[in-house]
Amino acid sequence: MPSLPIVGAAMTLDFLELHRTLMLEKPRDLELQDFVNADTLNGDWQPLVERAKALLDGHQGRLGIHGPFWGMNVANPDPDIAAIVGKRLLQGLEVCEALGATHMVVHSPYSTWDHNNLDSYERGREKVIERCHATMKEAVARAEAIGCELVIENIEDKDPRDRVILAESFNSPAVAVSLDTGHAHYAHGSTGAPPVDHYVAAAGNRLRHVHLQDADGYADRHWSLGEGTIRWTAVFEALGRLSSTPRLIIELRDLTRIPDSIAHLAALGLAE
Repeated sequence: MPSLPIVGAAMTLDFLELHRTLMLEKPRDLELQDFVNADTLNGDWQPLVERAKALLDGHQGRLGIHGPFWGMNVANPDPDIAAIVGKRLLQGLEVCEALGATHMVVHSPYSTWDHNNLDSYERGREKVIERCHATMKEAVARAEAIGCELVIENIEDKDPRDRVILAESFNSPAVAVSLDTGHAHYAHGSTGAPPVDHYVAAAGNRLRHVHLQDADGYADRHWSLGEGTIRWTAVFEALGRLSSTPRLIIELRDLTRIPDSIAHLAALGLAE
Protein backbone atom coordinates (compact mmCIF):
# COMPACT_ATOMS: atom_id res chain seq x y z
CA MET A 1 0.00 0.00 0.00
CA PRO A 2 1.17 3.58 -0.53
CA SER A 3 2.44 5.45 2.54
CA LEU A 4 -0.73 7.52 2.63
CA PRO A 5 -3.63 5.53 1.15
CA ILE A 6 -6.69 7.16 -0.35
CA VAL A 7 -9.88 5.97 1.32
CA GLY A 8 -13.22 5.51 -0.38
CA ALA A 9 -16.73 5.07 0.94
CA ALA A 10 -19.94 3.05 0.76
CA MET A 11 -23.16 4.91 0.04
CA THR A 12 -26.46 4.95 -1.78
CA LEU A 13 -26.95 6.86 -5.00
CA ASP A 14 -28.76 9.63 -3.12
CA PHE A 15 -25.66 10.21 -1.03
CA LEU A 16 -23.39 9.87 -4.04
CA GLU A 17 -25.14 12.96 -5.33
CA LEU A 18 -24.33 14.70 -2.02
CA HIS A 19 -20.70 13.55 -1.89
CA ARG A 20 -19.97 13.49 -5.62
CA THR A 21 -17.31 16.22 -5.50
CA LEU A 22 -15.54 14.43 -2.64
CA MET A 23 -15.64 11.08 -4.42
CA LEU A 24 -14.31 12.53 -7.68
CA GLU A 25 -11.60 14.79 -6.28
CA LYS A 26 -9.26 11.81 -5.80
CA PRO A 27 -9.37 8.20 -7.07
CA ARG A 28 -11.57 7.07 -4.19
CA ASP A 29 -12.99 3.56 -4.28
CA LEU A 30 -16.79 3.44 -4.13
CA GLU A 31 -19.26 0.82 -2.96
CA LEU A 32 -22.91 1.24 -3.89
CA GLN A 33 -25.52 0.11 -1.35
CA ASP A 34 -28.64 0.26 -3.52
CA PHE A 35 -28.68 -3.42 -4.55
CA VAL A 36 -28.91 -5.33 -1.27
CA ASN A 37 -32.68 -5.88 -1.22
CA ALA A 38 -34.54 -8.73 -2.90
CA ASP A 39 -37.27 -6.37 -4.11
CA THR A 40 -34.67 -4.35 -6.00
CA LEU A 41 -32.95 -7.38 -7.50
CA ASN A 42 -36.26 -8.95 -8.53
CA GLY A 43 -37.43 -5.70 -10.09
CA ASP A 44 -36.20 -3.35 -12.79
CA TRP A 45 -32.84 -2.15 -11.45
CA GLN A 46 -31.57 -0.88 -14.81
CA PRO A 47 -32.64 2.74 -14.11
CA LEU A 48 -30.48 2.66 -10.96
CA VAL A 49 -27.53 1.51 -13.06
CA GLU A 50 -28.07 4.31 -15.56
CA ARG A 51 -28.32 6.85 -12.75
CA ALA A 52 -25.10 5.50 -11.24
CA LYS A 53 -23.23 5.73 -14.54
CA ALA A 54 -24.25 9.34 -14.94
CA LEU A 55 -23.12 10.23 -11.42
CA LEU A 56 -19.85 8.32 -11.89
CA ASP A 57 -18.75 10.26 -14.95
CA GLY A 58 -15.18 11.21 -14.11
CA HIS A 59 -14.81 8.74 -11.23
CA GLN A 60 -11.30 7.26 -11.14
CA GLY A 61 -11.49 4.82 -8.23
CA ARG A 62 -12.55 1.20 -8.18
CA LEU A 63 -16.27 0.45 -8.11
CA GLY A 64 -18.19 -2.29 -6.34
CA ILE A 65 -21.47 -3.08 -4.64
CA HIS A 66 -22.57 -4.55 -1.35
CA GLY A 67 -24.23 -7.78 -2.36
CA PRO A 68 -27.57 -9.05 -1.03
CA PHE A 69 -27.38 -10.35 2.54
CA TRP A 70 -30.69 -9.96 4.40
CA GLY A 71 -31.74 -13.39 5.66
CA MET A 72 -29.00 -15.09 3.64
CA ASN A 73 -26.44 -17.64 4.74
CA VAL A 74 -24.12 -19.01 2.07
CA ALA A 75 -23.73 -22.20 4.14
CA ASN A 76 -27.45 -22.83 4.63
CA PRO A 77 -28.01 -26.60 4.88
CA ASP A 78 -31.53 -26.46 3.41
CA PRO A 79 -31.09 -26.99 -0.36
CA ASP A 80 -34.22 -25.04 -1.24
CA ILE A 81 -33.08 -21.99 0.74
CA ALA A 82 -29.52 -22.39 -0.54
CA ALA A 83 -30.88 -22.22 -4.10
CA ILE A 84 -32.45 -18.83 -3.35
CA VAL A 85 -29.19 -17.61 -1.83
CA GLY A 86 -27.32 -18.70 -4.96
CA LYS A 87 -29.89 -16.93 -7.12
CA ARG A 88 -29.47 -13.68 -5.18
CA LEU A 89 -25.69 -13.81 -5.59
CA LEU A 90 -26.10 -14.23 -9.34
CA GLN A 91 -28.54 -11.33 -9.44
CA GLY A 92 -26.00 -9.16 -7.65
CA LEU A 93 -23.35 -10.13 -10.17
CA GLU A 94 -25.69 -9.20 -13.02
CA VAL A 95 -25.76 -5.72 -11.51
CA CYS A 96 -21.96 -5.74 -11.21
CA GLU A 97 -21.60 -6.61 -14.87
CA ALA A 98 -24.01 -3.87 -15.90
CA LEU A 99 -22.17 -1.30 -13.75
CA GLY A 100 -18.65 -2.48 -14.56
CA ALA A 101 -18.20 -3.11 -10.83
CA THR A 102 -15.25 -5.25 -9.77
CA HIS A 103 -16.17 -6.30 -6.23
CA MET A 104 -19.24 -7.58 -4.42
CA VAL A 105 -19.42 -8.03 -0.67
CA VAL A 106 -20.69 -11.40 0.58
CA HIS A 107 -21.33 -12.05 4.27
CA SER A 108 -19.41 -14.74 6.11
CA PRO A 109 -21.36 -17.81 7.22
CA TYR A 110 -19.45 -18.18 10.52
CA SER A 111 -21.23 -17.42 13.78
CA THR A 112 -20.07 -17.24 17.38
CA TRP A 113 -21.91 -20.54 17.92
CA ASP A 114 -19.84 -22.08 15.12
CA HIS A 115 -16.60 -21.09 16.84
CA ASN A 116 -17.54 -22.94 20.00
CA ASN A 117 -19.37 -25.90 18.50
CA LEU A 118 -18.22 -26.90 15.00
CA ASP A 119 -15.40 -29.06 16.32
CA SER A 120 -17.93 -31.08 18.32
CA TYR A 121 -19.33 -32.49 15.08
CA GLU A 122 -17.64 -34.92 12.72
CA ARG A 123 -16.24 -32.89 9.81
CA GLY A 124 -18.14 -29.89 11.13
CA ARG A 125 -15.81 -27.31 9.59
CA GLU A 126 -15.46 -29.20 6.32
CA LYS A 127 -19.24 -29.38 5.95
CA VAL A 128 -19.57 -25.59 6.25
CA ILE A 129 -17.06 -25.15 3.42
CA GLU A 130 -18.77 -27.81 1.30
CA ARG A 131 -22.14 -26.09 1.69
CA CYS A 132 -20.58 -22.74 0.74
CA HIS A 133 -19.13 -24.30 -2.41
CA ALA A 134 -22.48 -25.81 -3.35
CA THR A 135 -24.26 -22.47 -2.87
CA MET A 136 -21.60 -20.23 -4.41
CA LYS A 137 -20.33 -22.41 -7.26
CA GLU A 138 -22.24 -20.65 -10.03
CA ALA A 139 -21.59 -17.21 -8.56
CA VAL A 140 -17.85 -17.86 -8.40
CA ALA A 141 -17.80 -18.97 -12.03
CA ARG A 142 -19.80 -15.90 -13.05
CA ALA A 143 -17.51 -13.60 -11.02
CA GLU A 144 -14.46 -15.10 -12.73
CA ALA A 145 -16.04 -14.54 -16.13
CA ILE A 146 -16.80 -10.85 -15.53
CA GLY A 147 -13.64 -9.96 -13.61
CA CYS A 148 -15.36 -9.37 -10.27
CA GLU A 149 -14.16 -10.35 -6.80
CA LEU A 150 -16.48 -11.84 -4.19
CA VAL A 151 -15.06 -10.53 -0.92
CA ILE A 152 -16.19 -12.41 2.20
CA GLU A 153 -16.87 -10.05 5.09
CA ASN A 154 -16.63 -11.00 8.76
CA ILE A 155 -19.91 -10.69 10.65
CA GLU A 156 -19.76 -12.73 13.87
CA ASP A 157 -16.43 -14.37 13.04
CA LYS A 158 -14.41 -14.90 16.21
CA ASP A 159 -11.45 -16.61 14.55
CA PRO A 160 -10.22 -14.38 11.69
CA ARG A 161 -8.62 -17.38 9.99
CA ASP A 162 -11.94 -19.09 9.20
CA ARG A 163 -12.76 -16.75 6.30
CA VAL A 164 -9.23 -17.01 4.96
CA ILE A 165 -9.47 -20.81 4.87
CA LEU A 166 -12.88 -20.54 3.19
CA ALA A 167 -11.66 -18.08 0.57
CA GLU A 168 -8.57 -20.15 -0.20
CA SER A 169 -10.65 -23.31 -0.57
CA PHE A 170 -12.18 -21.96 -3.79
CA ASN A 171 -8.73 -21.68 -5.41
CA SER A 172 -10.12 -18.79 -7.46
CA PRO A 173 -8.94 -15.24 -8.09
CA ALA A 174 -12.61 -14.26 -7.80
CA VAL A 175 -12.86 -15.08 -4.07
CA ALA A 176 -11.03 -13.00 -1.48
CA VAL A 177 -11.33 -11.72 2.07
CA SER A 178 -13.06 -8.59 3.37
CA LEU A 179 -12.67 -7.09 6.84
CA ASP A 180 -15.23 -4.97 8.66
CA THR A 181 -13.36 -3.16 11.42
CA GLY A 182 -16.45 -2.58 13.57
CA HIS A 183 -17.54 -6.21 13.35
CA ALA A 184 -14.05 -7.31 14.35
CA HIS A 185 -14.02 -4.82 17.25
CA TYR A 186 -17.42 -6.08 18.40
CA ALA A 187 -16.09 -9.65 18.34
CA HIS A 188 -12.96 -8.55 20.22
CA GLY A 189 -14.88 -6.72 22.94
CA SER A 190 -17.87 -9.04 23.32
CA THR A 191 -16.67 -12.55 22.41
CA GLY A 192 -12.94 -12.51 23.14
CA ALA A 193 -11.76 -12.36 19.52
CA PRO A 194 -8.38 -10.83 18.63
CA PRO A 195 -8.09 -7.05 18.08
CA VAL A 196 -8.78 -5.54 14.67
CA ASP A 197 -5.16 -5.36 13.51
CA HIS A 198 -4.84 -9.11 14.11
CA TYR A 199 -7.71 -9.66 11.65
CA VAL A 200 -5.66 -7.75 9.07
CA ALA A 201 -2.59 -9.86 9.77
CA ALA A 202 -4.56 -13.12 9.63
CA ALA A 203 -5.96 -12.27 6.20
CA GLY A 204 -2.61 -11.12 4.81
CA ASN A 205 -2.63 -10.51 1.09
CA ARG A 206 -5.93 -12.35 0.75
CA LEU A 207 -7.40 -9.11 2.14
CA ARG A 208 -8.81 -7.16 -0.79
CA HIS A 209 -11.52 -5.06 0.84
CA VAL A 210 -12.03 -3.27 4.18
CA HIS A 211 -15.11 -1.63 5.69
CA LEU A 212 -13.89 1.18 7.93
CA GLN A 213 -16.28 1.98 10.77
CA ASP A 214 -15.77 2.80 14.42
CA ALA A 215 -17.42 1.03 17.33
CA ASP A 216 -17.20 0.47 21.07
CA GLY A 217 -16.55 -3.29 21.19
CA TYR A 218 -20.13 -3.97 22.29
CA ALA A 219 -22.29 -3.58 19.17
CA ASP A 220 -22.16 -2.98 15.44
CA ARG A 221 -22.18 0.83 15.63
CA HIS A 222 -20.98 2.06 12.23
CA TRP A 223 -19.91 5.29 13.92
CA SER A 224 -17.80 7.94 12.23
CA LEU A 225 -14.10 7.20 12.63
CA GLY A 226 -12.78 8.64 15.87
CA GLU A 227 -16.06 8.25 17.78
CA GLY A 228 -15.33 4.74 19.04
CA THR A 229 -12.36 2.90 20.53
CA ILE A 230 -10.69 1.22 17.54
CA ARG A 231 -6.91 1.77 17.48
CA TRP A 232 -6.63 3.19 13.99
CA THR A 233 -2.86 3.59 14.02
CA ALA A 234 -2.43 -0.15 14.67
CA VAL A 235 -4.96 -1.00 11.97
CA PHE A 236 -3.26 1.15 9.32
CA GLU A 237 0.19 -0.06 10.32
CA ALA A 238 -1.03 -3.62 9.70
CA LEU A 239 -2.58 -2.58 6.38
CA GLY A 240 0.69 -0.93 5.41
CA ARG A 241 2.47 -4.28 5.55
CA LEU A 242 0.27 -5.68 2.77
CA SER A 243 0.88 -5.60 -0.97
CA SER A 244 -2.71 -6.51 -1.93
CA THR A 245 -3.94 -2.86 -2.00
CA PRO A 246 -7.35 -3.58 -0.45
CA ARG A 247 -10.18 -1.16 -1.11
CA LEU A 248 -10.56 0.98 2.01
CA ILE A 249 -14.26 1.76 2.22
CA ILE A 250 -15.74 3.97 4.96
CA GLU A 251 -19.11 2.42 5.85
CA LEU A 252 -21.20 4.51 8.25
CA ARG A 253 -24.74 4.51 9.55
CA ASP A 254 -24.85 8.30 9.19
CA LEU A 255 -23.68 8.85 5.63
CA THR A 256 -23.42 12.60 6.14
CA ARG A 257 -20.36 11.91 8.33
CA ILE A 258 -18.18 10.42 5.58
CA PRO A 259 -16.15 13.67 5.17
CA ASP A 260 -15.62 13.77 8.96
CA SER A 261 -14.15 10.25 8.91
CA ILE A 262 -11.79 11.13 6.08
CA ALA A 263 -10.74 14.26 7.97
CA HIS A 264 -10.08 12.20 11.11
CA LEU A 265 -7.76 9.81 9.27
CA ALA A 266 -6.01 12.75 7.60
CA ALA A 267 -5.49 14.44 11.00
CA LEU A 268 -3.89 11.24 12.27
CA GLY A 269 -1.63 11.15 9.23
CA LEU A 270 -2.97 7.73 8.22
CA ALA A 271 -4.90 8.34 5.00
CA GLU A 272 -6.44 10.98 2.77
